[in-house]
Amino acid sequence: MSGSPAVVMRLVASAHTVAEKAGAIVRKVLHSGELGIVEKSGANDLQTLADRLAQQSICTSLSRCFPKITIIGEEELPEEEIREDLIENGHSEEILQKTCPAEYRGLKEEELVVWVDPLDGTKEYTEGLLDNVTVLIGIAYGGRAIAGVINQPFYNYQLGAGADLGRTMWGMLGLGAFGFQLQEVPGDRRIITTTRSHSNKLVTDCVDAMEPHEVIRVGGAGNKIIQLVEGKASAYVFASPGCKKWDTCATEAILHAVGG
Repeated sequence: MSGSPAVVMRLVASAHTVAEKAGAIVRKVLHSGELGIVEKSGANDLQTLADRLAQQSICTSLSRCFPKITIIGEEELPEEEIREDLIENGHSEEILQKTCPAEYRGLKEEELVVWVDPLDGTKEYTEGLLDNVTVLIGIAYGGRAIAGVINQPFYNYQLGAGADLGRTMWGMLGLGAFGFQLQEVPGDRRIITTTRSHSNKLVTDCVDAMEPHEVIRVGGAGNKIIQLVEGKASAYVFASPGCKKWDTCATEAILHAVGG
């Protein structure tokens, strides 16, 4: 590869490693048994110590490497000095070896926006539904999601003690998606994935209108998109306000990168 990598490729490479760091933080807080749960707007809208520490780690790590990028995190946190052990300065060499799509090669830091959900599926995290939990880092340009990183901190946790936990997937428009095996639901099956804890009549009516063979109700936007790209569901239906850009930026980029 000639010349230095494009800014957006360096950003994705850093986000990949930063997401893995955040995933390790999420695991560490759970294992400590001190979740530090607070309610934001209600019992279904929670924040934990893991949310707070993971967001501090992600936002501070990326802003140090890319000071001109706009970074928006889900959690409203007070200004405070960030512990150095939360900072991740590494990057994925494998991503840097990829060829940046021509349309994104000239992008500048100040043209990019990063949307961060430090712990998607917080309610499920507090209830022990660990396969629902993800860390989401999305990258947008011109109001469009162009790249994303999803870390699953507890991937493989069902295998028990000693299992190698966690995995990270990523994707970019015009380049593809990596870190998982793309699969499709059999053509004669309509399997819908939808919200587990935020349903209402409109959501239910929309799901029913699709006449699905099966409905999977789980938590986390990241988790539902993983179900789509790994062939466990045909469509994700949530016809209701609730999802924010930190929920959808990373996931939309990966879904579009594989033709969804």
